[in-house]
Amino acid sequence: MQFDATGKVTLDHIYSQPDPRTYFRVLRPLGYCVPQQAKPYFAKFIQEYRESRQVAVPKVLDIGCSYGINAALLKYDATMDELYARYGNPEHEADSRDVLLARDRELSRSRRPAQGIRFTGLDASSSALSYALEAGFLDDAVNADLENNEPTPHQRDQLAGTDLVISTGCIGYVTERTLARVVEAQGGRRPWMAHFVLRMFPFDPVERALAGLGYRTVRVEEVFKQRQFASPQEQALVLDSMSAAGVDARGLEAEGWLYAQLHLSQPDDTQHSDELNREQK
Repeated sequence: MQFDATGKVTLDHIYSQPDPRTYFRVLRPLGYCVPQQAKPYFAKFIQEYRESRQVAVPKVLDIGCSYGINAALLKYDATMDELYARYGNPEHEADSRDVLLARDRELSRSRRPAQGIRFTGLDASSSALSYALEAGFLDDAVNADLENNEPTPHQRDQLAGTDLVISTGCIGYVTERTLARVVEAQGGRRPWMAHFVLRMFPFDPVERALAGLGYRTVRVEEVFKQRQFASPQEQALVLDSMSAAGVDARGLEAEGWLYAQLHLSQPDDTQHSDELNREQK
């Protein structure tokens, strides 16, 4: 196993395949589940935005969207268990990408949500984005690295009009630079944001940067399992990183799972969604 600078095992290869089968095959034994746990929180947040801003079909930007997992869960009411079965079924191992896409397009056609959502995915992996777009999970895809590059004029047009920004695990690799560039592309509008962030990564720099852009951030009290550690070595390295950062892992990461926390950022003039702490218990 190879590990990155944070101590986490390197799984870059699962995001660069022509379809999601490797992604789900690798993550299933690790119990990866944070998109499923995020689903009701995102759904509530989107509904609050819809009612507050009177926007019938909000445009959601999913940062680090990979194969459009969050979009599949929220737009078509899929579940992670369903997707694990869908892409991990040995009977479909020999299927071509086209056969897989045809089956996913049928899911997209057969499960139109009662209330519309438009999903734009932002990711550095062109192959993952291409699949999610062709499958019908995403409505638009922005293939960009906004950590290191300004968006092109075309990418700015794609990002413009975003109502909500979500993520499930990319913060820590993606920083306030990306979020600031997303906000700057809105021409004065400030989308609502909901980010599930691993506890091993400090959110303070992001919160400070968003405050400078006119946001106030609250953190949901609950913690959320992301996945199990891939090996004892990964756990030891991550625990060392957390200890160095002053994060207490007792009862959580020390027991064998990575955990995330949810940070909600809204413009200062917005009544915050504190009831998410209560209603989703």
